[in-house]
Amino acid sequence: MRRRDFITLVGGAAFTWPFPVQAQQGMRRIAVMQELPANDHEGETEVDALRKGLAELGWIEGRNIQIEFRWPGSDVGRIRAAAKEIVALNPEVILSRSAPATAALLDQTRTLPIIFVQVPDPISSSFVLSFSDPGGNVTGFTNVEASMSGKWIKLLKAISPRVTRVAFMFNPATAPYYASFRRTADVEAATLGLELIEARVRSDAEIESAMKSLASRPGGGIVGIQDTFLVEHRNVIISLAASLSLPAIYANRVFTASGGLMNYAVDTLDIFRRAAGYVDRILKGAKPGDLPVQAPTKFELVLNLKTAKALGLSIPDKMLALADEVIK
Repeated sequence: MRRRDFITLVGGAAFTWPFPVQAQQGMRRIAVMQELPANDHEGETEVDALRKGLAELGWIEGRNIQIEFRWPGSDVGRIRAAAKEIVALNPEVILSRSAPATAALLDQTRTLPIIFVQVPDPISSSFVLSFSDPGGNVTGFTNVEASMSGKWIKLLKAISPRVTRVAFMFNPATAPYYASFRRTADVEAATLGLELIEARVRSDAEIESAMKSLASRPGGGIVGIQDTFLVEHRNVIISLAASLSLPAIYANRVFTASGGLMNYAVDTLDIFRRAAGYVDRILKGAKPGDLPVQAPTKFELVLNLKTAKALGLSIPDKMLALADEVIK
């Protein structure tokens, strides 16, 4: 059961109910804030992984657990509104995808248990005190390992040796943790003699402007960091990268599956499956502050041969051997 409308009209007046009154007695209640638009394939796949993880632990949706969803996309205003609605429902556990979604929920509650996923730097975001001792009402799973940003640059240079300038693309509103990526990237860029550029984008028009500016001189390449805004606007980015002949590496597999050149990323489905374990523990009485924040354990390199050929790139044999998947 996936109900996204919490509003029931009675006699012309609107009322918000904690959860549908017809829910079976004893049904446990959780809520999920997916910072992606409704019907987004990436988001749907992640939710399926969560459901499977819960089912393996005995939690069957519609039988003994009820899940309410909000799909606000990357718009900050809609995220805040969705957070307010979710907290008003008073669920037993909230699963939050992304840093902006988690921040919006914490603005609304410091008591309801929150499990975050896809949050790169929960300490600098002031969500937790430490990985081992989160404290408060929130814990979860990060999607960053310290060396990742350096590996993005190294892989991009390896697949496209002509790259001399690398634009790190992100939306400041949905990727406020960007600075944490730059620290490692700056070291690797200096080693490889590359110039790093910030490409701050907040709309399709800004994406187009930034990419055309990068392509106006030879040697441009793109790193698309972990950012829900970029995932939501991936088709625009992939199309422009192709038309402007810009090699790009992304921090999410969905880009490569959609026609992007390559990705080196955390296995997000693994994170959602693991998050089910924390939902289970909290429903059984554990407190979020007592559950350590967990780092990613599975990474994947995916290459798109068709896109490489279209860009005139030859993928090194060593990279092909290291790839977890090659899309032909």
